Amino acid sequence: MTDSITIALSKGRILKETLPLLKEAGIELLDDIDNSRKLVFPTTDPSVRILIIRATDVPTYVQYGGADLGVTGKDVLMEHGGDGLYEPLDLNIARCRLMTAGPVGKPAPQGRLRVATKFVNLARRHYASQGRQADIIKLYGAMELAPILGLADEIVDIVDTGNTLKANGLEARALIDHISTRLVVNRASMKMKHSQLHPIIEKMGQAVERQRQADAAII
Repeated sequence: MTDSITIALSKGRILKETLPLLKEAGIELLDDIDNSRKLVFPTTDPSVRILIIRATDVPTYVQYGGADLGVTGKDVLMEHGGDGLYEPLDLNIARCRLMTAGPVGKPAPQGRLRVATKFVNLARRHYASQGRQADIIKLYGAMELAPILGLADEIVDIVDTGNTLKANGLEARALIDHISTRLVVNRASMKMKHSQLHPIIEKMGQAVERQRQADAAII
């Protein structure tokens, strides 16, 4: 249907924390995604469907029109570049930090660095801004192994509690950026389906603000 709305999400922490916000907009999954191999799911709104895809693919699906809306981390958007996307909402969920890290008590060498990360573009920009030359080694997971096995001097990765770093003899070093989850919208969809998308964006924004006020009240 040309007037249908497709929302791209990914499994994990972001999905879990996004579902209550979608519920505020009248959108709930009809199926249990944890026990399904499907990639496309119907919702309580017959005009809205949800895609479950790889987190790093969310901006691409939205950019090229495979989805009208998407929810993804700011780190993914920064790595992707954000071309062709509107970013109307900071959902203020799944907050963390993008940092460099290395072995405890072992300073980074003064010369050229070897850096392991899945954030190739972000890492390259960060080290260039520091005036450091770095060979970037792309890995898709288990970054902490790279310094342990001598593959890299440092890593660039998402840090939440820092417990995984500590467990593997690493320490956080430079902060690259604070990360939170963003709602992104396809530019063409924003024009062609504005009357359908605007209420969803507005209601999700209201839910985010209510949660922000509740968190502030607790503090």
